[in-house]
Amino acid sequence: MDIIWIGVAFVAGFLVSRVQIPPLVGYLIAGLSLALYGYEPSYMLGEIAHLGVLFLLFTVGLHIRIKNILRPDILGIGLSHLAISTAIFLPVSLWFGYSTSSALIISIILGFSSTVLTAKNLERRNELGAFYGRAAIGILILQDLVAIAIIAFTGGSTPSLWALALFALPVIRPVLVHFLGSIREDELWMLFGLGLALGGAALFEFFHLSGELGALAAGMMLASDERADQIGKKMWSIKEAFLVGFFLEIGLTGFPSSDSYYFIGVLLLLLPVKFILFYLLFMAFKFRARTGFLASTTLTAYSEFTLIAGVVASSNGYIPEESIVVLGLLTAISYALNSPFTQHEEKIWRRWENFLFKFERDTKHPEHETVSLGSAEFLIVGMGNAGRAAYDKLREQGKPVVGMDIDPDRIERNLKAGRRVVYGDIQDTDLWTNIDIEKIRSVMIAMGNQLVKENATRTLRLSGYKGLIYVLTMREEEAEVMRRAGASAVSIPIKEAGERLAELSAELNDDSP
Repeated sequence: MDIIWIGVAFVAGFLVSRVQIPPLVGYLIAGLSLALYGYEPSYMLGEIAHLGVLFLLFTVGLHIRIKNILRPDILGIGLSHLAISTAIFLPVSLWFGYSTSSALIISIILGFSSTVLTAKNLERRNELGAFYGRAAIGILILQDLVAIAIIAFTGGSTPSLWALALFALPVIRPVLVHFLGSIREDELWMLFGLGLALGGAALFEFFHLSGELGALAAGMMLASDERADQIGKKMWSIKEAFLVGFFLEIGLTGFPSSDSYYFIGVLLLLLPVKFILFYLLFMAFKFRARTGFLASTTLTAYSEFTLIAGVVASSNGYIPEESIVVLGLLTAISYALNSPFTQHEEKIWRRWENFLFKFERDTKHPEHETVSLGSAEFLIVGMGNAGRAAYDKLREQGKPVVGMDIDPDRIERNLKAGRRVVYGDIQDTDLWTNIDIEKIRSVMIAMGNQLVKENATRTLRLSGYKGLIYVLTMREEEAEVMRRAGASAVSIPIKEAGERLAELSAELNDDSP
């Protein structure tokens, strides 16, 4: 019964999440546990797993902006890391008995990093738009495209000659974008995305091409449209739900042979090499030490695309079937190992920053140029709704104010609206050594993520800032955390709105006859 695997998956995912391990690890454990009791995957589970992969690739396609990939630094780091890691994994795979062709495919896909894990970590820190976040996502998308190439190569079918007609797909993009503009309801946004993903997969399969490639292509058709992110957000939960089936199905293949555990052990020992290689490449391309550290940390795990590409290659005889459960266990363990490091990356950075700074180059990346706050006396960090309102109010009063944000798109929108906003990651200690903040009388932190606000406040104080720090919070317990971190005062809009509502109600009652 399908209710069995749903229940077991929920329990396993819940238990591992309690110890700060991604639930995906629990889903794989659930599959392995069910395999011990002879549970066979049903047709329904197989279809759910397939749909999870299609939806994942569609959402990846939504974020593929060619300009973010065709950059010398992203191409250089991404391709160099993939080439060097393949050269490292290849002799290891050959040593453990894989044929040359199988070892080559396995070595390439082991070089991938987890898109799902990285996106979750960046979203948790509210730093998808940060410079290091954009760099990490660009490298991941480059890896995902390589994964798609492997899927297409190992797909096992000969494309139809009519498949050349697919090059005309960009012609219908304006029609899709125009239709997209007429959608207002949330439910329809989601259904439009689901239909486009499944339609793209079905179209490519009709021409004897990989359905996974079709889902990716369907997402890419909307990638440059500003509403693509909205569709991705609407589909996020559905994609996550269907991916449960994929990881369960991997786990249900059972446990590998005893010799395979040595292979897994060696690959886990190579995880630090993956990090070191990423970090050195970031330094070679003139990134700051902290930027390279944060990006390398979030990229240090094996990928779900290792499994996706591996499943296709295995089903067509390119790699042994038993290798899939090996790759599944390896990916799950790497997730579990990566989780505590990303949870405490700021503490780890502060402990090792003096050593890591030794690898930083004297010349800086163009996006690391020193920013100037000019004659501003008030700094607002986080130019969302609250930040914009504070900025406009201070400007109306004639106060010299400047905004700061890590999201380039948000900065551009504010600049077009006439606000002076600069790029900066307030959690970066190095930022405050390169700008003059002596004239800044107060800093207002108007961001939503509690961990980011806490780190930002503490970083400001550790950098020697003695002025006022005002922090926007949503809860009383969060306010206390901010005060301990060094905030001068805390604003709780919900509480203040409630108090004001009570005052208005009392005034009305007093005026009534």
